[in-house]
Amino acid sequence: MDAQTNGGAEEYSVENVEKALHQLYYDPDIEHKNTAQKWLMRAQVSPEGWNFSWVLLSLDRAPEIQYFGANALQTKISRHWADIPAEQYEALRSQLSARIALFSDGPRMVLTRLCVALASLALHTIPDSWPNAVQDLVQCFPPGPALLELLTVLPEELHTSRLPQYRKSLVRAAISQTGPTSVFPLLLRLLDQAENSQDEAVGTGAALGPKVLRCFSSWLLLDIPLSECEALVMASFRALHQPELFEMASDALVHAISQPDAHRYVNTLLKLVPAVLQLEELLRHAVQNGDMESTHGLCRVILALGQNHARTLLEQTAHWQSFLALVNMVMYCTGIPGHYPVDEMTSSLTLTFWYTLQEDIGSMERERKTMYLQVYRPVYFQLVDVLLYKAQFPTDSEYATWSSDEKENFRIYRVDISDTLMYVCEILGPELLGNWYDKLGRLLTAPTQPTAWQQTEAILYGFQSIAETLDVNHSDVIPGLLGLIPRISVSNVQLADTIMFTIGALAEWLADHPVMLSGVLPLVLQALSNPDLSVSSVSTLKKICRECRPDLAPYAPSIMAVAQSSQCMWLMQALGLMLSPLPIAEILGHLQTLLTPHIQQLESLAEQPQTPANRLAIIHILGLLSNLFTTLNIGPNDTEQDGTGAMPKPPGQGPHPVVVVLQQVFQLVQKLLAKWINDSQVVEAVCTVFIKSVKTLVDDFGPMIPQLSEMLGQMYSTVPQSSALELTRELVHIFAKDPTHDVTVKLLFLHMIAVTLAVFERGPRDHPDIVDSFMQLLLQALKRKVDLFIADNCDFKALFHCGLISLKFPEGPTVKSACGFFTELLPHCATVPAIGQVVHDEGRLLLETILEAIGGQAPRILMDNFADVLFYINKHCFAYLPIWLKETLQRPDFPSAYVTPEQKNTFSQQILRERVSKRKVKDIVKEFTLLCRGLHGTEYAADY
Repeated sequence: MDAQTNGGAEEYSVENVEKALHQLYYDPDIEHKNTAQKWLMRAQVSPEGWNFSWVLLSLDRAPEIQYFGANALQTKISRHWADIPAEQYEALRSQLSARIALFSDGPRMVLTRLCVALASLALHTIPDSWPNAVQDLVQCFPPGPALLELLTVLPEELHTSRLPQYRKSLVRAAISQTGPTSVFPLLLRLLDQAENSQDEAVGTGAALGPKVLRCFSSWLLLDIPLSECEALVMASFRALHQPELFEMASDALVHAISQPDAHRYVNTLLKLVPAVLQLEELLRHAVQNGDMESTHGLCRVILALGQNHARTLLEQTAHWQSFLALVNMVMYCTGIPGHYPVDEMTSSLTLTFWYTLQEDIGSMERERKTMYLQVYRPVYFQLVDVLLYKAQFPTDSEYATWSSDEKENFRIYRVDISDTLMYVCEILGPELLGNWYDKLGRLLTAPTQPTAWQQTEAILYGFQSIAETLDVNHSDVIPGLLGLIPRISVSNVQLADTIMFTIGALAEWLADHPVMLSGVLPLVLQALSNPDLSVSSVSTLKKICRECRPDLAPYAPSIMAVAQSSQCMWLMQALGLMLSPLPIAEILGHLQTLLTPHIQQLESLAEQPQTPANRLAIIHILGLLSNLFTTLNIGPNDTEQDGTGAMPKPPGQGPHPVVVVLQQVFQLVQKLLAKWINDSQVVEAVCTVFIKSVKTLVDDFGPMIPQLSEMLGQMYSTVPQSSALELTRELVHIFAKDPTHDVTVKLLFLHMIAVTLAVFERGPRDHPDIVDSFMQLLLQALKRKVDLFIADNCDFKALFHCGLISLKFPEGPTVKSACGFFTELLPHCATVPAIGQVVHDEGRLLLETILEAIGGQAPRILMDNFADVLFYINKHCFAYLPIWLKETLQRPDFPSAYVTPEQKNTFSQQILRERVSKRKVKDIVKEFTLLCRGLHGTEYAADY
């Protein structure tokens, strides 16, 4: 393909296009394929495309070559319409029509692209040059595959076209008028032929049936009034009884009935209700035969009417019985036998319907609402029974055969059922709890046949679903429920999990009724020893410890005893919550008991050699400390942290217990770091202990600042690691404005800058994590207190260049952090002279780096971040930006060889004009980056 590199007009010859296509389809080298694909994209939009496309569409070419020719024509017409002189419209239309006739028998992919090309031409010429386009097409082509394909793609092309909105509305109005008069009579006639030819072995009418229904679906994109396509809708109902038409007919009906303004045509909707009710036998037949596809399709049709138009149909009170029959059909779909998603895939579709119906009933005027509540309360009680039945697990042996995906889908389905039950409890109220309590009592006290655990689990799952939404504080059912739970015979993990989560859901109620804790807390503590129940039991204990903190003192020894035998990190968070309200002396006593074994083990590990097993043990113990310190915060129970300050500590009680512990183990931590300083995982685990502590304690962490800052500085000087920068960032965030510690934090901050600048001097490419964390540290300092940078030894120019280097990293997160640094730096140009000076001196380099990224050096997914920087340059350096843009963009082939001087000038003017809307700047950058990459107007970029 040497001709392709010459850059002349011969580059896009027929021969070269065919060579490139052969390379794209048959060359095993992926690089060659990519090169060919990019070249073909450029060929499609080249002026030569008009010439080679028609040649490639000759019948003696291979289908993939014919397809490229058709696609090139379609691209030229849809994306480059302005290049076509008006006097050539009719000739081009005739040529396309002739080619469509030539390919009417296939290949299908070529015919489709040619039809899309002619449809695109029609959209550009309706109503001015070709006002009767649809009528002409119907008359020009015989009623067959080619005409149906044309009529199908016409609305679809309008739906996805890039026509200006005013023009799109004009064309839509012109086309939609022709549907009922020219297109629908043709479709109805062809559909009747298909229905009449269903008994034939092979019939043209039967073969066209699916295409007719697909065409109807396509025209529904134009929002044609439901009343004007009533005949086709009824014909589609009849088509549901023909297996070969079922799929397209169900799609067409769903689209027709779900149109946004269909509710305006009440008379038509009332006619559709009997049509849907007549599908009941077909639905039951499909369910009984295990025909999941037909069941699914019929349910979609039922829901299209019931869910979209419940309000409209409810308002027709004279027809309440027929709508109730429709609701019962939905109930049948909800309760389809079998387990989702293994035996059926339909019931999940119906769950939103029940919420919609409830909302519509609830929003009616009082008289109708009263009437419908009387009618539908029994229906909703039936629904609850159905949902709990559907939520039941299969037998253990059956469940064991399910794949992990099936189990996960079933879990999500149960969550959806739980959400539905939450909504249902609004209409059924406390009576629902009594209903379930009675059922659970009967199950647990049945003297004869043993109850399957699945039934018990499902009822508890129902309680769990609504316990946190329904006001259960005054319910006399909950004490009885908590009394029944210990009587449940648990031999199954799923049942045990649900028991735990149910207790957890009642944690708020237990906080108001602490006397009931003695009945359920032992169950939770017992479950903690079972590894299979670790998630549910720890989650439940955390909820109890959070909600019932003031009442847990009597249980603290039991909880501590279980915790000491457990190695679960998350359990430590529960212990932190439980210990927080206790007197400091008691907290310290419990901490000594709890942590002494771990600290002793840590001391032993500090003496032992560096092995993978020892590393894991150290990281685990440090993780336990981190999780404990995440929630251990002394203060009143009714005061919560708001993210900016700690809970107030009672006066005169000495340092915070966490600080006491940290000070006791500080030398041990230093000893560990001395040995493991080169192990990033151990260093990260140490830093995480302090990060979690400072986030929880906030001001109470103050006593640790001097020694921690000294250790942190030494640690980072020895081996720079990103976790040390993250800890510094937290200290800057909380203590930069604290007059007691601001000097210490500033010295630490400047020290970290100095060490990191040395990393950049040695070459930062191998340390993207350090670069990322450094940019985030600088960003936090600029946000929190820009005075941190004001020092003789702070080199703003060096920091600026670090940001420029970071912008060129291939790692997306690092680039985003660097962009964040510049967007926070630039607003300080006017207020901080040192920043203003460096931006004045080096701003052109920043702009150049941004333009290089936009020009193709950075992934397109990052363009919004670069656009933000460009926006702030324009906003805060407006006097310089026109000069910088002119100087950088006048260079040949910068930022890309694909953009012309005119396009670069347009881009400059657009950017300079936009100083208010970030969104508009992002759109300008997205458009320009496509031009720079040679992708503008290509299929590849269409979805960008």
